[in-house]
Amino acid sequence: MTLKIEKYCDGRGTTIRLIGRMQADHLEELEKQVRESGSNVSLDLEEVNLVDVEVVRFLGTCEGQGVRLLNGSPYINDWIAKERRKGSYGE
Repeated sequence: MTLKIEKYCDGRGTTIRLIGRMQADHLEELEKQVRESGSNVSLDLEEVNLVDVEVVRFLGTCEGQGVRLLNGSPYINDWIAKERRKGSYGE
């Protein structure tokens, strides 16, 4: 399974639900979805089961720009924190 993107708007903001394996080649489409969603955006990572380092850096950058990361697995959250400490992406 690759990545499935589902987008939900409720008038207060947008939640982008990500399902499956997320790899660098998905980032262009995800960046577009985030950009088109306005200012109150959340990424729901509950059903993401695999990421690569480019995705982790992208997620950290999103978080630094005010995008909320919801339901991330401990390994993804820990990896984002490690990359932040290393300074591997800008905020």
